[in-house]
Amino acid sequence: MKAALFGKRIDKTNIGKLILFVNNLKEYRQMEFCYHSSFYSLIKEFSQELPQGGLFNSHEDLPADTDIFLSLGGDGTFLESLTMVRDREIPIAGINFGRLGFLTTACVEENNPWIEKLINGDFAIEERTVLHLVKEDMPEGFYPYAINEMTIQRTAPSMLEVDVLIDGNRLPKYWSDGILVATATGSTAYSLSVGGPVVTPDSKVLIIAPISPHNLNVRPLVVPDSSTVEISFNGRSPKALLTVDNRSQEIMAGERIIISKGSFPLKAVSINNNFIAALNQKLLWGEDKRNMQ
Repeated sequence: MKAALFGKRIDKTNIGKLILFVNNLKEYRQMEFCYHSSFYSLIKEFSQELPQGGLFNSHEDLPADTDIFLSLGGDGTFLESLTMVRDREIPIAGINFGRLGFLTTACVEENNPWIEKLINGDFAIEERTVLHLVKEDMPEGFYPYAINEMTIQRTAPSMLEVDVLIDGNRLPKYWSDGILVATATGSTAYSLSVGGPVVTPDSKVLIIAPISPHNLNVRPLVVPDSSTVEISFNGRSPKALLTVDNRSQEIMAGERIIISKGSFPLKAVSINNNFIAALNQKLLWGEDKRNMQ
């Protein structure tokens, strides 16, 4: 098995766990390694005893025979992993060296029996919906796919007048700071912050939610993930910010974007993954003294 190791940054307090994880992988002689080059340089600052392996810089030179992609960090690192794997459908395993970690569910401790299962391919794969963006004048090199959400957000003090069509059916205007379209995976991310519903990751839906709406009668809307969502805006400011997960670009008033389900899924490796337990542990769902009795 060939594993690609990818990370963006590691807090110094987690370096020991990171080295432990890599050394645990090294114990399996059938494992081959390749490292994201900048992440490899970062690790080498703390340890010279890394398993030998090749290097890659982007999706273009990620080895064709990669069997599994190891995202080492937080959820932001996992989101960035999509730009490396793209439509090759290489399974992505999120190993949590960040903070909250909804997408990076496995944690490294002294005893990690799940590592052997990972190496042996003894794991389930969850197929997650990926969003696809279509827009005129897309900047060169901008990757138009997202795991969590896409948004249009104001960049000036005045609110936006947002038009939304779902499969050609126009919704009432949203007067708000912006609009968000999220996958089921993204229901516990930005969508949650703007009052969207919590949705189990295997649900085949999209969430459409206004950001800080100035309407008392608007609610987040859940639609099938087969829907096509068209969005444009107007406002006193001619500009807004278009975000695609953790990437962004400027968008002008009157421009139309089209959001739909991507032609390929993200394949997420399920390690110690229990969505309901994660809600309890990470978001303190049900944290009520009456439940402690």
